[in-house]
Parts: sequence; C-alpha cells; structure tokens
Amino acid sequence: MAADQSLSTLQLQFRRFRANRLAMASVWVLGAVVVLCFLGPYAFPFTGEDADFDFIAAPALLEWPHLFGTDDFGRDLLVRVLEGGQVSLTIGFLGALTAGVIGVLYGAVAGYAGGRTDSLMMRTVEILYGFPYVILVILLSLLFGGGTVALFAAIVFTLWLTPAVIVRAQAQSLARREFVEAARAGGMTARQIVLTHIVPNCVSVVIVYGSLLVPEVILSESFLSFLGIGIKEPQASWGNLIQTGTAAMDTDLRLLLLPGGMLAVVLLCLNFIADGLRDAFDPNDR
Repeated sequence: MAADQSLSTLQLQFRRFRANRLAMASVWVLGAVVVLCFLGPYAFPFTGEDADFDFIAAPALLEWPHLFGTDDFGRDLLVRVLEGGQVSLTIGFLGALTAGVIGVLYGAVAGYAGGRTDSLMMRTVEILYGFPYVILVILLSLLFGGGTVALFAAIVFTLWLTPAVIVRAQAQSLARREFVEAARAGGMTARQIVLTHIVPNCVSVVIVYGSLLVPEVILSESFLSFLGIGIKEPQASWGNLIQTGTAAMDTDLRLLLLPGGMLAVVLLCLNFIADGLRDAFDPNDR
C-alpha cells in the first residue's frame, strides 16, 4: 500500500511537471540540441579536426558543406561546435549523475548513522568545502596529466558535497520515522535500511537538486576550459571554442556566437526544467 501511494505521488508530481508548458518546451528544445550534437556530425563527410585548405576562415556560407564557415585552420565551425557539445553535455550529465550518486549515498549514511560517524563524515565535507576549487583542478590536472579525466574528477570531487549535505538532513528526519524503526526491529541491516528506505524517500530532493546540478557542471566545464585548464585543443568543447571566439570577436564574431549561443540555450533550458521540477515537487504547493 505504501509503495502504491509513493508511486501515485510521484506520478502526480510528474503530471504537474508536464502541465508546465515552459518546462516541457525546454525539455523538447534540450532534447533536440542533444540529438543534434550527437547525431549531427555524422551528416558531414569530415570531422571537426579535419582542415579544408580551400576554405580558410571562410564566412558563414549557408552552403554545403560549410554551412557556418570555417575557423582560421579551415575546420568546419558547425561540426566543431556539435562535437564540442558532445564533450560538454557528456561531462555535464555524467558529472552530475556521478556527483549526485556519491552525495546521496554519503549523506544518507551520515544522516542515518548519526553520532560520531555523522560528525566525522560531515567534518570531512566541511574541510573539502574550504578547498579552493581552481587550485583543486590544477592539482588534479597535474596528477592525471590534464585533459578530460582530470576535469571530470575535479568537478565530481567538488560538486558531490552539496547533495551530501541536503540528503543528510533528509536522512536524519527519516531515521526517526516509524517505518524505519519497524524495519530495524524486523532485523534489517543498516545497509538495507539505507538503500531500501532512506535513499528512495529522498528521491524528490535528489531529482530537484540534480536538475540544478547539471547546468552547474556544464558551466563549470565551460568556464574551466575557457580558462585553459580543462579541455585542450585540438579536442573541442564549448568552453575552449568560446575562448577562441572571444579572442577573435573583433574580427569574426561568428566564432563566438555559435558556441556561445548553443551554451546559452542549453543553460536556459536546464534552468527552466529545474524551475518546473522544483514547482512540481514542492511539498508546500501540493
């Protein structure tokens, strides 16, 4: 009965989300951008790293095959932006998922355990909170040799902290509930209680915060790549493409507008989706 009630509540919340037209429009636009980034490059007879020496720094021709022209090395701008989107979106969604899973499990264990265990685990979180983010990225870049792995590790290592704090507060409240006491009296282990009762009952908080975490990860990747710490040439990401476009904005604004526009559209869609999820899952608005 409790499971059916929980399922119906979740269905009601998603029904309310689907009633939010702006959020649903954002879902469709974001889906179209994702499909375009991951499937679009296959429509072209070259990759984003292939140079066409007959079209060096060609303007937006709107003709096949260089619809939006090329950069200073003869590489197709549209294909590079789409391939850069693959990197930024993959790091964004996988980074948010990884950081969310780590944070949820860590916070659930700390909140359920309580006492010295909780105190020690949360002191660790406070110490990591005080570690400068950029310095952490630089250290991990030196440790892993730079590139995607170091950037991904740095983002995940930093961003799991907030979901851990949020879920820990939720888990502390759940640990005193009657159904948890009944499960404990019935002989369930702490691990079973955390995975079966604590984590599933934090799903609303996790979904709402997870929707906020994705744009944060994408923006972090783009910002760090813009600074030259993250993704390196010749591999493209929206961050280093925007960096290149910024350097050439006085002579060729096209190099900045296309990757910057794609990033802005994705971030706007993700924020509208997060607002819709927050409204749908807000317990004060049921």
